[in-house]
Amino acid sequence: MLRKSCAILMIASMLLVIGCATHIHKVGDGAQGNDITNARQWYILWGLVPINDVDTNAMAGGASDYQITTSVTVVDFLINAVGSYITLNARSVSVQK
Repeated sequence: MLRKSCAILMIASMLLVIGCATHIHKVGDGAQGNDITNARQWYILWGLVPINDVDTNAMAGGASDYQITTSVTVVDFLINAVGSYITLNARSVSVQK
């Protein structure tokens, strides 16, 4: 019975982490190489008010073809688990040229 409960708990935990949203935006023809720039977007009030400004145009560095990916990574998940008590949330932004 204990093994069954542990297996159910592990599957449920994996489903919660898998549910993290990833948004991919292609600009122009999309990414043409593997040059990746990462940044973290910070929010307060559970994601309602952004604290910092992540400028994806500046991250692209003048490229006309690139891909923007926003997601909640494992690090963001851990930050959100602790920071949600003080209404602080994070989301990762990466630009691939």
